[in-house]
Amino acid sequence: MIRKSFGILGAAVLWAAAFACPAAAQQEPGNGPMKPFAIADGVWWVGASDVASYLIQTNKGLILVDGGYESTAPRILDNIRRLGFDPTQVKLILNSHAHLDHAGGIAALKAATGAKVLASAEDGKLMARGGKGDFYLGDKYGYPPVKPDGTVRDGQKVKLGNVTLTARLTPGHTRGCTTWTFPVTVAGQARQALIMCSNTILPGYKLAGAESYPGIAADFEKSYRIWRAAPCDVFLASHAGFFRAADKAAKGPEAFVDPEGCKAFFDKGYGIFRAELARQQAAAGR
Repeated sequence: MIRKSFGILGAAVLWAAAFACPAAAQQEPGNGPMKPFAIADGVWWVGASDVASYLIQTNKGLILVDGGYESTAPRILDNIRRLGFDPTQVKLILNSHAHLDHAGGIAALKAATGAKVLASAEDGKLMARGGKGDFYLGDKYGYPPVKPDGTVRDGQKVKLGNVTLTARLTPGHTRGCTTWTFPVTVAGQARQALIMCSNTILPGYKLAGAESYPGIAADFEKSYRIWRAAPCDVFLASHAGFFRAADKAAKGPEAFVDPEGCKAFFDKGYGIFRAELARQQAAAGR
């Protein structure tokens, strides 16, 4: 395992390596304790040291995006309480994608809060199976199953009180990977926030020849079109390392306003994707 920074896509490298290394995955990388911090008005990080969970306040209750590992759930609940909220105020739990480090804690969080869970159709099926039968990970990284209460479609608006999030299906990393966009206010200015599900191509993903699943390369291509065109003043993601959360948190919410960093991340990521696709196509004789 190599635990060092590789620049803007360092988190992708670390997490790809973690999934490729069973011993590391069992140690739950990125699951250290983390105090909650403010990102925008009414938006907080309540996750672990790298595994994301976001709390969004509305005038009708709270929205939680992602649930970390199963063992992250108590930390998320504690962080919600640290902010002065009762966890039963959480009315909606949304998911970025159905891997164990983002959906593993949702069953426990649903039980503790009574919230409704929404997910994409494909990842909702994976969540209901507790992560079993993943197109690449198989049954290796299971977690407590949770059946979503509803399904979100591409472009669907999810509203709670005065806050509306838009689901943008950006498959590739998982078949139902979901990026969420929504308006926020930072230092009195209206901005657009984006929570990216993941753009990571895990070691062993087959983009050419016998694809990991039919159409995975086309899905990544489509997802990059969406990411690069979506409004993204405040760049957030399923892992803190993707958007240098710790550095920005130390400076305050205004540091999270980073449209240039968002653009650079997706431009570089697209270049890496295209290079890997070309490499695999050449190896497959295409």
